[in-house]
Amino acid sequence: MGQIKVSKCEIEGLYVIEPQVHRDARGYFAETYNQRDFAEAGLDMVFVQDNQSMSSRGVLRGLHFQKQFPQGKLVRVLEGRVFDVAVDVRQHSATYGKWFGVELSAENMKQFYISEGFAHGFLVLSETATFAYKVTDFYHPGDEGGILWNDPEIGVQWPLEPDMEVLLSDKDKVQPGFAEAFKFV
Repeated sequence: MGQIKVSKCEIEGLYVIEPQVHRDARGYFAETYNQRDFAEAGLDMVFVQDNQSMSSRGVLRGLHFQKQFPQGKLVRVLEGRVFDVAVDVRQHSATYGKWFGVELSAENMKQFYISEGFAHGFLVLSETATFAYKVTDFYHPGDEGGILWNDPEIGVQWPLEPDMEVLLSDKDKVQPGFAEAFKFV
């Protein structure tokens, strides 16, 4: 295989990807996406759109998904640190309702691939974070779904620091709990 290390997570459809990073006194170089390397690792998705956001410490975005046009996402952090989470909302999955989280940072350069059928969100741990991701389907307004970030049925263990205020969008403050949320069949 080429320039990446792919680790399957305990939930099928989730992968942590680590590019080979070449560092020297000038800085670093890393190939962050190579279709051939991904295909050799069994990841043969096609990306149609790139997105980027910047958020400040304590911002929690999620847990989001699209209902009729689900997106696979390859996410990474360009600046700062986040705790990234995927929740399995595939109703017939053996891991339905389970979550997996990984710290992504500009320093560790890890990426996280989240297949279709998962809710996704992240919490910013650094003063700011620039978050970038590729998706396998276009954004469709009106097709959004979500789950309340702190729903006790899921029990995501967000790494909240004692002085951290969680900052949510108005939409994320009123997301339904897991039992009421849309499920992929």
